Amino acid sequence: MQATTTNTTGERIAGRESAPADSALLDVEQVAALLRCSTRHVYRLADGGKMPRPLKLGALVRWDRRTVLDWIDDGCPKVRVVKGAKR
Repeated sequence: MQATTTNTTGERIAGRESAPADSALLDVEQVAALLRCSTRHVYRLADGGKMPRPLKLGALVRWDRRTVLDWIDDGCPKVRVVKGAKR
């Protein structure tokens, strides 16, 4: 059974509980849980410009929690055009 929560507009959103409310940065597993996809797919989305870019802290890769949640609330639009990418 998937737990759900509601956003500010009252819509029910599944998977939001997987991201810690007090954490400002999310790792790839937390982002994948929010999107209900694999970690590899998260990297593909980020590399293809289809989601916000991660922050790189040495060897660590993290996403800003608020940026990811806002991106999801906006309907997951592409965030940048990648040169040479197929349309």
